[in-house]
Amino acid sequence: MSKTIISTDKAPAAIGTYSQAVKVGNTVYLSGQIPLDPATMELVEGFEAQTVQVFENLQAVCEAAGGSLADIAKLNIFLTDLSHFAKVNEVMGRYFQQPYPARAAIGVAALPKGAAVEMDAIMALA
Repeated sequence: MSKTIISTDKAPAAIGTYSQAVKVGNTVYLSGQIPLDPATMELVEGFEAQTVQVFENLQAVCEAAGGSLADIAKLNIFLTDLSHFAKVNEVMGRYFQQPYPARAAIGVAALPKGAAVEMDAIMALA
């Protein structure tokens, strides 16, 4: 099965040796998104704003792949401070409707560029 590389300028450019997403068949593997503003490649400030930016970045990559956030089957959330978990749930509720994707929330010591949150996902297209 062949791989298709997904790329959009509406999400931050890759800052390493990876693609924004890779499509294999009807499955799209979205790389981790941190809260970089795609226009400036700078981190946005404040935890809620960072969480919103990550969802906006994921949404842009989903759309570039021909899908939407509603097509995400699995979402992984990485937090440098698990006390922000309730805020993540609140912000996630603005972007997702039931049925929600499967999800993991993982506490980590640090994230690239000093971000407080990062998310990656697996999307299933019809």
